[in-house]
Amino acid sequence: MRRALSALILAVAAGCALNPPPESAGVRKDAMPNVSIPEQWSARGAASGAVADGWLSGFHDAQLEALVREAIANNADLRVAAARVEQAAAYAKLAGATLYPQVNILARGGGKLSGDGSGLQGVGLFASWELDLWGRVRSEREAGRFQYESTVLDAAYAQQSIAALAAKSWFLATEARLQKALAEDMARSSERLVALALDRERIGRGDGYDVALARAGLQTYRDAVEQLELARQQALRSLEALAGRYPAAAIEAPAQLAAKPAPVPAGMPSELLERRPDVVAAERRIAAAFYRVEESKAARLPRISLTASATSISSDLFVLTSHANPVIGIGATLLAPLFTGGALESQVEIRTAEQKLAVAEYGKVGQRAFGEVENALSSEFTLDARDALLRQAVAENERALEFANVRYRVGSGDLRAVQQQQLALYAARTALLRVQSEQLVQRVNLYLALGGGWESASAQTAPAAAPQK
Repeated sequence: MRRALSALILAVAAGCALNPPPESAGVRKDAMPNVSIPEQWSARGAASGAVADGWLSGFHDAQLEALVREAIANNADLRVAAARVEQAAAYAKLAGATLYPQVNILARGGGKLSGDGSGLQGVGLFASWELDLWGRVRSEREAGRFQYESTVLDAAYAQQSIAALAAKSWFLATEARLQKALAEDMARSSERLVALALDRERIGRGDGYDVALARAGLQTYRDAVEQLELARQQALRSLEALAGRYPAAAIEAPAQLAAKPAPVPAGMPSELLERRPDVVAAERRIAAAFYRVEESKAARLPRISLTASATSISSDLFVLTSHANPVIGIGATLLAPLFTGGALESQVEIRTAEQKLAVAEYGKVGQRAFGEVENALSSEFTLDARDALLRQAVAENERALEFANVRYRVGSGDLRAVQQQQLALYAARTALLRVQSEQLVQRVNLYLALGGGWESASAQTAPAAAPQK
C-alpha cells in the first residue's frame, strides 16, 4: 500500500505537462485568413516612429486633464469594470484551490445524547488531495488566469475609451459654445440690417418688403441661437454625466478650441495587435477557452485522490468495538466515469465551440482595430485639406458680404443679395468651426485606435498578475 501511494505521489509531482495555448501567429491566421497586414499604413498622414503614451498632455489643457482624471475616478462604467476585475481575480484564485490539500475538522458533543440521540462524541480531522494526473485542475487554473488577464486588459481599454470620450466631449462642448457665438454674431448683423432697412424706408429709398425680409432673417438667426444654446447645455450635461457629476450644465467650456498637436507617430500595422488592450484581451480569451477545452477533456479520465484522517470518538450510551483513540487512517479514492449519457463528450464539444467563438471574436476585434486606425488617418488628412479650403472660403465670403452691404447702401443692390451673402458667410464659418473641432476629435480617435495610453508612461502601472492561492 505504501509503495502504491508513493508511486502516486511521484506521479502527481511530475505531472503531465499542460499543452501551451495557440501561438499568436496561428491565432491571427485562423481569425483573419483574408487579411494581409501591410508594412505601412495605407492612409496618408501617418508619421513614422513608435506609438507613445501621454497623448492627453499634447493638448496643453490643464482643465481637460483634470476632467479626464475625474471621469476615470468616478465614471459608472469604469466602476463596473473594476468590480469585474475583482470578480475575475476571485474566480482565478478559486480555480486553482483544489491543487492543494483540502483539510476539514468535525467535532461532536452535547452530553449523553450528543444533540441527535446517537451518544457519540469526539473530534475528527480529515484531509483529501486530488492528484491532478491529467491536468484537469491545472487547466482550470490556467483558464481562470487568462480570463483574469483579459478582464484586466478590458478594464484598461475601458479607461482609455473613457479618457478619449471625455476629451472628445470637451471639444464638442467647446464647439457648441463657439457655434452659438457665431449665431449670435450673425443675429447682431441681422439687427443692423433691420435698422438699415428701416432707415431706407423712412427716407423713401426702401419699402416694407425689405423691412419684413430683414426681420424674418433676424428671427431665423435668433432661432438658431436658441437651438445652439440647447446643444451647448446637452453637451455639458453629457460631459458631467461622464465624470460622475449631476448633469446641471454647470461646467464652463473654453472660449477657444485647443490647438491640434503635432503629427502622431503611428508605428507599424503589425504592432497594433500586440499593443491595443482590447485586441490582447481577445487573445487572452482564446487561451482561456483553450484551457477550458483541455479541462473538459481531462474530466473524462479517472480522478484519484489521497485521503487521510485522525479521529477520537467516545460514547456514554454504548461500548465501542475499538477503544483505541485516536484512530489514524490513510487511503486513496478512485472516481472513474463509466456512463454519463454523453454529457462529458457534449461538454468537450461545447468548450470547443466556445474556443472557435473566441477566435472569431478576436478576428472581429482585430479587423475593427485596423479599420479604426486607417479611418482616423484618412479623416485627419482630409480634414487638414478642408481646413485650408474653408479658411479661404471664409475670407472670400467676408469680402463678398462687404461688397453686398455697400451696394445695398448706395442702392445698386437689393436686400436679398445681402442676406444670401450673410448665409453663405455663416455657413462657411460654421463649416470651418466644425472641421476644426472634428480635427481634434479625429486626433483623439487616432490615439485610441493606436492603443496609446492617455497617461505618460511613468504614471501608468502595469496590470496586476493573476492572484495565486
